[in-house]
Formats: sequence, structure tokens, C-alpha cells
Amino acid sequence: MKKIDPAKLPRHIAIIMDGNGRWAKKNALRRIAGHRAGVKAVRTVVTACREMGIRYLTLYAFSVENWLRPQKEVNALMTLLGEYLEKELPTMLKNNIRLTTIGNVDVLPQKVREILIDSIEETSRNNGMVLNLALSYSGRDEIVRAVRKIMRDAGEKSFDPDEITMQTFSGYLDTSGIPDPDLLIRTSGEYRLSNFLLWQTAYTEFYFTDVLWPDFSRQDLNKAILDYQKRERRFGLTSDQLPKD
Repeated sequence: MKKIDPAKLPRHIAIIMDGNGRWAKKNALRRIAGHRAGVKAVRTVVTACREMGIRYLTLYAFSVENWLRPQKEVNALMTLLGEYLEKELPTMLKNNIRLTTIGNVDVLPQKVREILIDSIEETSRNNGMVLNLALSYSGRDEIVRAVRKIMRDAGEKSFDPDEITMQTFSGYLDTSGIPDPDLLIRTSGEYRLSNFLLWQTAYTEFYFTDVLWPDFSRQDLNKAILDYQKRERRFGLTSDQLPKD
């Protein structure tokens, strides 16, 4: 922690939390035990980011593709989500954390959706950190939904296609108002985005680790941030064009 430069912290960290099932198998436990252990890792990382001063944290909690898993596992995941939101609401309020979501949350079970909406409303005035949960989320689906919104607006008012810029398009995405991730972390040794924030990660720094998500600790988060701080972010420029410290 002492090696981390507080002046060079990533403003926005996104995490693909992978490896719950493999952790359970490794420990001769049922898959749901892996998901429960993963919730503990979420608490650890959220707390660490808040204390460190990270402004935005986006967690890939449940993808559109995850609906295709066995129904028993899906039901258990939805139950865990509801339990997490109810249990963590007092902590979010105490630590000035605002909860937001991206994805098609309308398809969540009604009870879970009600808990989610209540948590979002209760924390809406908080401004210390944004905890953004990707729920029933797909990067491709998000882009398609953005195009549909643009087309609907075009049908309702005069709309010049040449006026659509990258900034305009970003405003139609679920992440409108949230800066693109500076650092994306994926656990469990996989090296792919898995349909996560496809538009937003154009210039994001990626960090991959073999650590399974339930084992991901504050020290592992620190390692990822230290690695990020060693990199030179050029955004298409040369090193000589970058502003000097």
C-alpha cells in the first residue's frame, strides 16, 4: 500500500469477477459455496476502493449469458444478490457510497428488482464513491439498445445523422455520466472481455491474474493498481507528446 501513488490512482476500476465455480470445485464444495465466498471478496474490494479513494468501481455481477446456467444456480445467484443488497445498504450509507446499475435490470425477479431499486434510491445522495453493478448485462446488447434509443429519438424529432459523435453515442449507453474505466481487472487466469464494456474499454489498461475471485484480496488489488501505475497511457500519442510531470 505504501508503494501506491495516491496522485495516480485509477479514477474508475472495472472488475470481471471470475472463478467462483472453480474455487468451489478446488475446495470440494458446491458451486453456491463459491458464489457465497465471492460475495466476501466483493465486500473486501469495495471497502478497499472506498478507503483508497477510487471514485468509480464497476463489478460484472451477472451477464445476459448467465441466464443460461442451470435454473437452480440462477435462483441461488438472485437470492445472493438480494441478500447482499439488503445487508450492505447500511454500510453503503455509512461510507457515502452511491449504488448504480447497468444492464437490463427489468428482467430481474421482482423481489430482487424491488430491493435493488430501493438501494439505488436510498444511496442516491451519496457522493463518496459510485458502486456500479453490471446486472443482466451484455456489451453488445447495450450497444444495440443505444442504437434503438437513437433511432427512436430520430423518429420523434429532427435528427441529423452527421451530428452523432462518439460523445453523443456514449450518452445513450448505460454508463452515461460515468467515465470509461482506467483499469480493468479479470481474475481466474482468463484473458478475454466476455462481452463486458466493449465500447468503454477502448483505452482501458487490462490486468489479468490467476487468482480465483473468492481468494482475491486487498493485496491483490494493490498489485493490480501498482502494475497500472507503472504503465504509460498514451491514447494514440507518442511518449514525447505526453505532458511532463
